[in-house]
Amino acid sequence: MKYRVILVEHDAHMLSELAGALRASSVFDLAAAYQETEPALGRSSVFRPNLFLVDVDHPESLEYLSRFSELFPKASVLGLMEQWDADLADRALEAGVMGCILKPFHAEDVVSAMELYKRRGQPKPARTFAFFSPKGRSGRTTLASVLAMELARMSGEAVCLIDADLQFGDLPMFFDVRPPHSVVEATHDVKLLTPSTLEPYFERVGNGVWLLSSPVRPEHAELVEVESLVDVVHMAGTLFRYVLVDLPAGFNPVSIAVSDFADTDFLMTMLNSGQEIRHMSRSMPMFQVQKRYGKRVYSLFTRVNPCTEEQRKKIEASYGHVVDDILPNEYRVTATTSSGRLAKELPVELPLIQYISRIAEDIVNGKR
Repeated sequence: MKYRVILVEHDAHMLSELAGALRASSVFDLAAAYQETEPALGRSSVFRPNLFLVDVDHPESLEYLSRFSELFPKASVLGLMEQWDADLADRALEAGVMGCILKPFHAEDVVSAMELYKRRGQPKPARTFAFFSPKGRSGRTTLASVLAMELARMSGEAVCLIDADLQFGDLPMFFDVRPPHSVVEATHDVKLLTPSTLEPYFERVGNGVWLLSSPVRPEHAELVEVESLVDVVHMAGTLFRYVLVDLPAGFNPVSIAVSDFADTDFLMTMLNSGQEIRHMSRSMPMFQVQKRYGKRVYSLFTRVNPCTEEQRKKIEASYGHVVDDILPNEYRVTATTSSGRLAKELPVELPLIQYISRIAEDIVNGKR
């Protein structure tokens, strides 16, 4: 595809360098270059551009950024920044930019970024989901993995799973993969990475689904710094439209930091002895504090039998909070996940999968 480009860069020297890189490539037709944002908006229609490259480091550009998408809805917009700034990238996404790249760049860098961000999906901020349980054996990993596959199928957008259960994560087993990289390398390198260089750390495990694996050995969990893990989750949001993080059980630095960063938390447990409702009740106050500041928090109970509305109300009465979802037990799903066949043999006809599909549909449709 030939790109007809409008370039906006406030620094004259950088403008000249970037314009030269674009003119040297047969892929790009540089229609016009501007040092100011407002003239670029006012004069670009005559050139019929299909790509804008806009300096987002400059405050003026951020002010006008959403106007590019409004005035040129058929054109793509890439932001340009000198150093990677995740918060700035988020603001650009909110304004309708498909993604950001570093400057100066080579022409092939722009092409690669375009392919990466088109695969991501809509130029909208990422949705980040954290899956928390007070104790293990909650069905947390099953929910995260099936939900990821259903989100990818329904939305057609890129989805990633990050296995933050650093000592005993099971997601690689669920998909029968042994990725060459893990969260250890990604967190170690994140300060030096951009979205395009972070992407190879993820292993594709299904149609539209990628995985960042947990460490190979339990003792390697000590090598992961919590702040760096949050940075990886944050940067993943520029690569993937949906970011799902499977957390270790219980409150610890990792589960607290990631659930605090995520825009949506699933708090869940598996009914067994009856003590699980008490554990959920004790956990909920911390999430209620976050909920008051706009975070979405959902309470789920799995392995519910009978899985009926009457049973949900009974659990809710004991729990003392809203129960958003109850999920039935399904041994066939467990057999599929434990054998690594999840991506190949998702039993869509089973009630558990259908329940999770409805959750995915609500997310895609903006109801959650």
